[in-house]
Amino acid sequence: MLERQFRITFEKAALQKGITGENLMQNLERRLDSVIFRMGFGTSRAQARQVVSHGHIDVNGRKCNIPSAMVRVGDVISVRESSKTNATILAARDATAHAPAPNWIDVDREGLKGRVQSLPKREDLVQIQLNEQLIVELYSK
Repeated sequence: MLERQFRITFEKAALQKGITGENLMQNLERRLDSVIFRMGFGTSRAQARQVVSHGHIDVNGRKCNIPSAMVRVGDVISVRESSKTNATILAARDATAHAPAPNWIDVDREGLKGRVQSLPKREDLVQIQLNEQLIVELYSK
């Protein structure tokens, strides 16, 4: 994500009710490319972004090739039928089989699909070591 897109994401988080830093983290995690990475269908965020950009993903049964699309509670994210034999996606799934899925996503790795159960909370993002308050202070100037 480049600086301009990050600033837009920050400004949206600042307009939402609640703590700006937590809203920012939540919005970043709810991006489709981030969800694909968390589900284990990409070994990196860049690879997950490429999987989405190349049109391998369905959201609620409709093709979505926008990595920055925001998922909502109840959305079903799946690999398209024509892409279920894609070597890159299958290799990523196998490489990330040991990594647990986040609590807020119900993942079926064999079926190559998942469902957003709830919005991510700050405590769900413990593997991310950063102080979002410093980001808020920087962008609030």
